[in-house]
Amino acid sequence: MKSLAFIFASLALVAAAADRPIVGVDRAYIDSSVSPCKDFYDYANGAFNKVAIPGEYSNWGVNQEIDERNFAILKGILESSARTRGSKGSVAQRVGDFYAAGMDEAAIERDGLKSLAPYFAEIDNLKAGADVVPALGRLMAHGVDAGFGFGIQIDDKDTTAMIAGFSQGGLGLPERDYYFRAGPEAEEIRLAYVAHVARMFELSGYKTDTAKNAATTVMAFETKLAQASRTLVDLRDPEKNYNKFERASLTKLAPGFDWEGFFSAIDFPGVQKTVLVGQPEFYTAFAGLLANEPIETWRVYLRWHLLRQTSNYLAHSFVDETFAFYGKKLSGKTELRPRWKRVLAAADSAIGEDLGQLYVQQAFSPAAKARALAMVKFHLEAMRSRIEAAEWMSDATKAQAYRKIDSMRAKVGYPDKWRDYRTLTLTRDSYVRNALAASAFEFRRQLGKLGQSVDRNEWLMTPQTNNAYYEPTLNEMCFPAGILQPPFFDEKADDASNYGALASTIGHELTHGFDDQGRQYDWQGNLKNWWTDDDAKKFQVRAELVAKQYDAYAPLPGLHINGQQTLGENIADVGGLRISYEAFKLATAGRQRSSIDGFTPDQRFFIAFAQGWRTNQRPEQLRLQVTSDMHSPVRWRVLGPVANFPEFRTAFGCKESAPGWPPIW
Repeated sequence: MKSLAFIFASLALVAAAADRPIVGVDRAYIDSSVSPCKDFYDYANGAFNKVAIPGEYSNWGVNQEIDERNFAILKGILESSARTRGSKGSVAQRVGDFYAAGMDEAAIERDGLKSLAPYFAEIDNLKAGADVVPALGRLMAHGVDAGFGFGIQIDDKDTTAMIAGFSQGGLGLPERDYYFRAGPEAEEIRLAYVAHVARMFELSGYKTDTAKNAATTVMAFETKLAQASRTLVDLRDPEKNYNKFERASLTKLAPGFDWEGFFSAIDFPGVQKTVLVGQPEFYTAFAGLLANEPIETWRVYLRWHLLRQTSNYLAHSFVDETFAFYGKKLSGKTELRPRWKRVLAAADSAIGEDLGQLYVQQAFSPAAKARALAMVKFHLEAMRSRIEAAEWMSDATKAQAYRKIDSMRAKVGYPDKWRDYRTLTLTRDSYVRNALAASAFEFRRQLGKLGQSVDRNEWLMTPQTNNAYYEPTLNEMCFPAGILQPPFFDEKADDASNYGALASTIGHELTHGFDDQGRQYDWQGNLKNWWTDDDAKKFQVRAELVAKQYDAYAPLPGLHINGQQTLGENIADVGGLRISYEAFKLATAGRQRSSIDGFTPDQRFFIAFAQGWRTNQRPEQLRLQVTSDMHSPVRWRVLGPVANFPEFRTAFGCKESAPGWPPIW
């Protein structure tokens, strides 16, 4: 039974103000009645477990607290830009006009679906299956995706070149297994999805019976697309999903798929003679659907995806209906986010680096950037030491691993050169037209990369994003200013707190370069085997142990984590904690390290790590994550890494025996 002191402390946390300081190690969240050796997540975060989840969120924790603080800064920027009306073509003009259009609910209600009329006309003009693929190209070029995935990317096996890539896609549910998973809950979601699609059709003008029939048609059609799609586990194999085709041979892959009609519709350069097709069997099946599905099925399907992708920019009835399914049913949210937050998110997606220029002026100092870069340096040194200590690796493989570490770049804070949006026209006339114009701008920008040198200075996230990434084809890590915020990073905090909290960021992303996928890319970012056969087998043995460890975790009764689906992220979590711990030791070597607030430096490191994951999740969101995400739920992102970490057990005086297995890193 919990003590009264613990209960009162929990209630106090629930009532705490939103602007409560966020620190790396916070005693208020600790439940000292729990042994850190038995459940370190509940020890570090037990008091926080009682904190209520706000209605607009499907989960609430440290990331959302950082987001809220970032949102407050961005809201001020957006509102100020909307008031001042910057000169035409300026950053302030684009930011202000996009926000003003999004906040003008009266104009959005008056517009209805008028702004989508050209897109509906494109769909209505389809007469036969042969018309579909060129029409898809025209829709994609104007900001509407459907049917399959298409984009421009770095060639995985020639990272000096950009190439077009085709992938599976076209689904309205989170991923392909939602169409086939057994059980009453899975069936309930499918029925709710069909009902949602029907209501969206009704809102667009269909009569009730027609809308229901159309929704049933959409579900049947998407199920066929799902049948041709690979599973999340299959999509994790970069070699199997790298398939280069000569442009002239694509017709043999998918007879009846009008490849050249698609290329013509998007103004694809004729000099580009090769493309990548990630899942060739999907396009073979897609060609079969072109030949066999009635044209009305295609019209209905495309109308649905036009509505689905634009619904959040339309009248409140569409917004509310979309939230009812994707927000409430799938994620468990109970309240729609305030309009300003939704428009902010849209602006971040549309003109993120315009917004970022204004954000970093307020939120990220030169001193913060300098300290973060120093931390990255110690992490790289720590990874080098882990490679050196790996007795299971041969000298030949180690030599290539060192080369990869020595070549790895880190982007911190914000880009050196900002993206140029001057050819993007935004007005205050129509929110949905602005959103589609921004999507079309991005499509053209990406297409323009073909035939050009790879831009290694481009950022794949906006500076205000509370996230980070490792990109294997560039062999680089990126840590935006939006995540380098307290408690993950505080330029004034002690090293134990910063290194512990950033184990899930710097250590994690660095380890992605050497997880089961990242290890397949060499120092130049090429998908190329640089391992001896024996070393590759030894890596796989260790990776299987990680997969089995996480297979055993059950976030909900009867629902286990899929260790193969989440393997790369789990390796990065486990290895990232080790790398950050050793980076912390390197950074503080030769310096006196004192206890703070009753915790030793090592204890502070591990508590900061665990409290950096403190999050309460709704059951619906937890189920959605386990079934469709590559990441394990937060509790197991703490418990998994510390389970086989001797220094953790020493720090907290754990006497009980712990499972042990040979680590990868």
